[in-house]
Amino acid sequence: MAADLHIHTTFSDGTDTPEEVVKKAREAGLDTIAITDHDTVSGIERAIAAGKSSGVNIIPGVELTTETVDFEVHMLGYFIDYKSEKLKATLDKIRDSRVSRIYEMADKLKKLGVNIDPERVLELSAGGSPGRPHVARAMVEAGAVGSIREAFDKYIDSEGPAYVPHFKLTPEEAIKLILGASGVPVYAHPAISKSDKMIPALVSYGLKAIEVYYGGHSQEDTKRYFNLAKKLGLLMTGGSDYHGTQSAREIRLGDVMIPDELVNKLSSARGIKHE
Repeated sequence: MAADLHIHTTFSDGTDTPEEVVKKAREAGLDTIAITDHDTVSGIERAIAAGKSSGVNIIPGVELTTETVDFEVHMLGYFIDYKSEKLKATLDKIRDSRVSRIYEMADKLKKLGVNIDPERVLELSAGGSPGRPHVARAMVEAGAVGSIREAFDKYIDSEGPAYVPHFKLTPEEAIKLILGASGVPVYAHPAISKSDKMIPALVSYGLKAIEVYYGGHSQEDTKRYFNLAKKLGLLMTGGSDYHGTQSAREIRLGDVMIPDELVNKLSSARGIKHE
């Protein structure tokens, strides 16, 4: 059987609900998926409930955005205790920052002649983790742009005139937060972060695995991180980074699959047996 361990829902910047994700996972032939919404765990319980009725195993996860002076690094956490009070408190702090960011971006857009309702942006996030994709969708709804891609390219990309940064953890803080929630910390899509030189430091903080198999990795990237994982004694994971059929991303659910063997090794890192 196969697993896809990098999936987003409407609770962060995905366009499919947890139930829709589970249904599509079953249709794609997946027996295990991980819900890894950005900076929120709000969609996990709904995914677990849907998984029980459809025979799809759900791994509770999260994707945390971290930042150093030189790099932005995304950290995945698997098998987390998503009810951990410390985890929830930190995620609430991040969410509050994200909400404030939405209002700041709406103000910037208004000065540029683009009017969107920040409350509508928050509605689109389904009470989860609001971000730029929700702003982009609100802009499309308002007729300000023709597509999500246009919204990013013209206004809200990291170099765009309406961009606003948000609160971020450091990589060390994220790893410790995941470990504190009984989870397994994983370095997400390393070829995108382009910060290989800091991996030894991440290992010293408690990093357990690298996302070797990823939709945005070339064959050369996959080979490099496979060898690096072996060299550093790290486990390997993989996933599509699916964001939904309406997300303007070409990647599909299950485009990247890993075997149960890798899931078993990952779950063993915190003493849980994968069925």
